[in-house]
Amino acid sequence: MKRGIAVLLSLTAVVAVAYLTISKWAIRHETLMFYDASRGERPVAVDLAVRRDREMQAEAGLIKLPVAILNHGNTVKFTEYSFLTNLFAARGYMVASIQHDLATDAPLVTKVGELYVGRLPQYHRGVANIRFAIDELKKIHPNADYDHLTMIGHSNGGDISMYFAKLYPDQIRKVVTLDNLRVPFMTDGKFKIISFRSKDPVFKPDPGVVPSEDICEKAGITVVRTSFQHNDMRDTGSDEAKAKIQETLDKMLDDDSDSDLRPIQTSVQPVMTEAGPVTPFKPVANN
Repeated sequence: MKRGIAVLLSLTAVVAVAYLTISKWAIRHETLMFYDASRGERPVAVDLAVRRDREMQAEAGLIKLPVAILNHGNTVKFTEYSFLTNLFAARGYMVASIQHDLATDAPLVTKVGELYVGRLPQYHRGVANIRFAIDELKKIHPNADYDHLTMIGHSNGGDISMYFAKLYPDQIRKVVTLDNLRVPFMTDGKFKIISFRSKDPVFKPDPGVVPSEDICEKAGITVVRTSFQHNDMRDTGSDEAKAKIQETLDKMLDDDSDSDLRPIQTSVQPVMTEAGPVTPFKPVANN
């Protein structure tokens, strides 16, 4: 009996790896460069990842592609999160990873005592980049659902994601953050939030950013406690960290009743799920 279970688990793992491998090779990546005339021709680079078969179905008018926006961390390139873009693209999303920072931009500075420690200008710039990129993508890929976005972000990009969601909650389907530290989570339950948290002695969220366990449960927020470092949560991180994040996130997306590989149903409300951590911890408040 035990041997049979072991064989079944091995076969399941092989099928899963094969699926992800085939899906990865079926994903088309394209780097686009747009110029925002309203901001002095500011260049906004976008790495687009989309599964070829889903793209063809959208072009034929058979489906509308769900859209995910990925926002990078401070000083990290927009192309350094392929382990996430490939995961979402394999599930049928059109993923747009946006370059928010330019070499000519002022460096990110922490100003203790100011709102979001003085980073509001960077969030405003990120929001402007996202809105501009979406407007440009609509011209190229009109058969995509830009009204129900999935926002994904690491560190400062996670804060940009959460801040955008605060400004435009009715346009958000879900938010996935990896160790955002400054912008508090939305707790009104309008959309689902999944947040992976590091176990890092240096990178700690500000008080009030991550809600208490009770609030998380009521608001449909899943907090995933990991043993990884803050900087493990990107392509340069350890293979173990990336694999665990992929595995856990993929399972959580599978558990959504509005599967991302079905036609989008805009009337479906965000699903409230129990926490699905990498290791069996419940969401707890951070200080």
